[in-house]
Amino acid sequence: MLQNWFAQFEPIQWDFSPMQLMSLGLLGLWLYAIWPTRELRQLLNHQGLQWRLFIVLLLINSLWMVNASIHPSLHLHFLGLVTCMLMLGWRLATLALLLPSAFFSVFVLKQPAEFAPLSLFAMAIPMFLCFLCYSRSYHALPKHIFVFIFVGAFINGGLSTVFHQLSWATWLWYTAGYSWDGLVDNYLILIPLLAFPEALLNGMAVTLLVVYRPQWLFDYSDRNYLWFK
Repeated sequence: MLQNWFAQFEPIQWDFSPMQLMSLGLLGLWLYAIWPTRELRQLLNHQGLQWRLFIVLLLINSLWMVNASIHPSLHLHFLGLVTCMLMLGWRLATLALLLPSAFFSVFVLKQPAEFAPLSLFAMAIPMFLCFLCYSRSYHALPKHIFVFIFVGAFINGGLSTVFHQLSWATWLWYTAGYSWDGLVDNYLILIPLLAFPEALLNGMAVTLLVVYRPQWLFDYSDRNYLWFK
């Protein structure tokens, strides 16, 4: 058994490029800027939230393992970013998803050096953009349960795939020597194929949470979305 475990680590490449080291510094600055002090304090004092976080990380990690990469750097998998954001808040979700990101970079990509760019460009930035879309819909659209599910979860879930692939493709184009035409033809062209299933996955997950576990959602309230005003 030990030999099997050691065999998992043999193909791993431990070298770091200057750009990957720079991305590690940028990730550190990003986390410093958005550090979820209030959410972490609440997490430490709430055992139910701790179990919720454990379940979310387990499901996200399992989801990311279903990976259909067409190239080691061009990974294709469901994200679940929007559901995680709506459950934990985008700041705590960004911090929590560093664990699946580390697992993915080590055991799937076999390149620990990709942890920082993966966390920043494939997870943190897309989630922040999804948060901006959700925040704008919250303030600009009527407070209705349909708006919360369809816009905040379904449409935003589809947009998370767009943000994710565009951000990651930009990183690869700038640092890894990929041509933009090649990325468009082999990677970005798949956005329409992946966006709808991602939207459906997040929309269904949030719908189930609204019906059965509304208290698991970060800022959802029946008072805002269901009570007659």
